[in-house]
Amino acid sequence: MNIASLREVVSEQEWQLRVDLAACYRLIALYGWSDLVFTHVSARIPGPEHHFLINPYGLMFDEITASSLVKVDQSCTKLIDSPFPVNPAGFVIHSCIHQAREDAGCVLHTHSRAGVAVSAQKCGLLPISQQSTFILPSLGYHGYEGVALRDEEKPRLQRDLGSNNFLLLRNHGLLTVGRTIADAFLHMYLFENACRIQIDAQAGGELVQIDPRILSGMEEVMKKGSAGQGANIAWPALLRKLDRTDPSYKD
Repeated sequence: MNIASLREVVSEQEWQLRVDLAACYRLIALYGWSDLVFTHVSARIPGPEHHFLINPYGLMFDEITASSLVKVDQSCTKLIDSPFPVNPAGFVIHSCIHQAREDAGCVLHTHSRAGVAVSAQKCGLLPISQQSTFILPSLGYHGYEGVALRDEEKPRLQRDLGSNNFLLLRNHGLLTVGRTIADAFLHMYLFENACRIQIDAQAGGELVQIDPRILSGMEEVMKKGSAGQGANIAWPALLRKLDRTDPSYKD
């Protein structure tokens, strides 16, 4: 595809956000969490306007570049001309969360096989892995209401996420939010692996559940485990991984 570069059109801050968001899409494809063209990651552009970037509907995640991302406002009006549409269902979910959560710099949603499988289980996410211990203290649940096309669902999505960083969309998939794109990606990495572990473990014998007392104070544990860097302990290495294979996400 021949997409004109926006590097000289947008601010330096927005360009860096575009590069990181395009990298996030490529990593989702690389780790096998994508669902053809049907899920989304959005990033809010800093400022009072509530503008955000989202994927061009119709591109595979391994095709997305910094310049192909679509810039929209809260009404889904394109702010920079783009030949690509925005998926209405993706806009409903992502716009309402960005609207409600000032701290949500990035919203990441997947339909992965393991994520949908756990979302269909009445028990939800179980405390049976170390990965799950980072998620459960900040996990909400949202009941399935059909494909998310109706604005009337927005208040319930906002309520069910609340101040959490993880949301299990029943019969649908997984959603994470983060202050940065790196944060939202690391949250999803943990969420996805916790779901995969759960499905695998349930194929075996009786499950051993983690003592609930261990779930308290996990935010501090995460800080210590990442040497105080949070997601930034891994994000530069992930970018180097992409650069070794296909750095075109930066275009």
